[in-house]
Amino acid sequence: MAIDRKEVVQRHFPKVTEVVPHSPLSVGNGEFAFTADITGLQSFPDAYEVPLSTQSNWGWHSSNGHHVYTIDDVDQQELHTNGRFVKYPLYPGQTLEAYHWLRQNPHRLQLGQLSFQFCKEDGTLAKIEDIKQIEQTLNIWEGCLYSYFTIEGYPVKVKTVCHPSKDELAIKVESPLLKTRRLCVQLTFPNPEVASNEWDQAIDLRWDHPERHRTNVIQQLANELLLRRCMDDDHYDVRLRWNVGEIEQTSVHQFSLRPTTGDQLDLCVAFGLSEVAVSRTVNDAIQASQVYWQKFWLKGGMLDFSKCTDKRAPELERRVILSQFLLAIHSSGSVPPQETGFMYNSWFGKFHLEMHYWHAAHFPLWGRGELLEKSLGWYKRILPKAKELAQSQGYAGARWPKMVGPDGNQSPSPIAVALIWQQPHPITLAELCYRVNKRDDFLKEYKDLVFESAHFMASFAEWDVGRAQYVLGPPLIPAQENHQPEVSINPPYELEYWKYGLDLAIQWAERLNEPVPKKWEEVANHLADSPHKEGVYLAHEQCPSTFTQFQHDHPSMVASLGVLPGERINHPRMRQTLKKVKDEWDWDSAWGWDFPMCAMTAARLGETEWAVDFLLMDGMKNTYLQNGHNYQRIGLTSYLPGNGALLLAVAMMAAGYDGHEETLLGFPKNGEWKVEMEGIHPIL
Repeated sequence: MAIDRKEVVQRHFPKVTEVVPHSPLSVGNGEFAFTADITGLQSFPDAYEVPLSTQSNWGWHSSNGHHVYTIDDVDQQELHTNGRFVKYPLYPGQTLEAYHWLRQNPHRLQLGQLSFQFCKEDGTLAKIEDIKQIEQTLNIWEGCLYSYFTIEGYPVKVKTVCHPSKDELAIKVESPLLKTRRLCVQLTFPNPEVASNEWDQAIDLRWDHPERHRTNVIQQLANELLLRRCMDDDHYDVRLRWNVGEIEQTSVHQFSLRPTTGDQLDLCVAFGLSEVAVSRTVNDAIQASQVYWQKFWLKGGMLDFSKCTDKRAPELERRVILSQFLLAIHSSGSVPPQETGFMYNSWFGKFHLEMHYWHAAHFPLWGRGELLEKSLGWYKRILPKAKELAQSQGYAGARWPKMVGPDGNQSPSPIAVALIWQQPHPITLAELCYRVNKRDDFLKEYKDLVFESAHFMASFAEWDVGRAQYVLGPPLIPAQENHQPEVSINPPYELEYWKYGLDLAIQWAERLNEPVPKKWEEVANHLADSPHKEGVYLAHEQCPSTFTQFQHDHPSMVASLGVLPGERINHPRMRQTLKKVKDEWDWDSAWGWDFPMCAMTAARLGETEWAVDFLLMDGMKNTYLQNGHNYQRIGLTSYLPGNGALLLAVAMMAAGYDGHEETLLGFPKNGEWKVEMEGIHPIL
């Protein structure tokens, strides 16, 4: 019997009856999203612990212009690399201003704050305390946010929708407060500047220095207004269309729309770089949203946990359903997402390419490979810069940066520039898409991406004459980031990923009937063995002991068998490693994707009870809020790599992996996990 998908999804609509300061609700489409408070707009931002954002994939700003500094203006440190020195922009040295400018720029824009202003009977403005009888529901089957509340006994109903193919909000308001002119809608634009050098202190909207940006009226009609926002070398347009009312500019960067008749206000607000299109009516946008999201849920993979008797099953189902919605609106766009999506800026709004796997690898497994393909194309656009980076360091092929904006330029960093585990990601992501679509034209389209990635990987590995093997590093920093680049060599995950990525590249060459470079085969077949000591795998070869000094941050050594097939990994040794990780790791220092990562290792080892335990471990970093976001700590209340890793792990546990495509392979066979599955593909 087919799963009643609507019933499964409806079980997990987020519902709010009071202000939840760390868990606001959002609507979006993968390229653009809007986060609202209890009013359905952004009326009381001070009541929330995170900004209520309006962000896009195209909206970026560089302070004082685009070309103030380049990476050549930053001091770079020379790290010894197999008899030569390679430069890395790790520390600012004497170039502090250039270093921080390059980290901060470009930064993602807050496009505008759309809010209600409520006037009470005594003439004063309503505060958050005046909002009563709150009933808010995010209908993820339709993509619509429904908000109901009262002010001084007067009801207000709001429907908030993001158009599925336009960067547009559609707002429908019903209230008797409209005809008494005690309710208006305001659009206000913040200062685009970054306030701090710290990545996690740059998330607040700024309202100072209005002279640093301009808001110009380009066109004003009876029921339509076109604005142009200008700041330094950057600009974007905003178009508003409404049914009844008058709009006026109430400050240099604020516009207020007041209704003139009736008790219903319809408003569409569209954002874009130029030629912004707006829907004819709010109802058109609402209908488009309903059609899109119903197709989304009916097309992709689905799991139903309702027949499970394990008391943890309903919570796992909730996390799975909400994670699919959140990743669709925040991580399915034309560029890789930032770790907080469109919720607010972290790391200045830039994206981290080592996290792209966690954000998006699940899409093909859940039957939505086209959502990954949209961002995979971005790698082709920046391929020349990745090749330039590799060449500047004396390597072949393309070296993918870590912390970047849409331009593809790497940012200086004490960690990012020495990481390497993002390097095989484009190969793996392309392979995941190909396994689902099986298109020959796809192989040709992404051939250069795969081949240039492999060329760098083969070039980066160094031949160690004494051991007659290829080694990785030094210098490098493993995925477990608390190691020094000068001493880190042969981390297990990176070694296995090098083998895995090169083997996939070889398969691509064979599928295309092209000669396989001998260097790829030599490196893939002669990589160093993963280091171990006292029966467990080490973080890297020169790490004295993983479980005395370094049992914090990511336990990434377990990813070598779990995230990867780990064909060279010893299973009994990995089982002992995973057990020690489970029992002894400092889980408060871990990150959201570490829990599903360990579940994947447990699944490959046949430790199904452990797999579920890892997925639902009680810990701060494994918390999933009312809105579905993976909470990490104050200041980082949304962490989408955790959501994506959860979907990846659950897909493996449900559909298996290459050579072991066993249904519900990763769930305990104790009769308590009677999971129904549709449309989920095995992982590689």
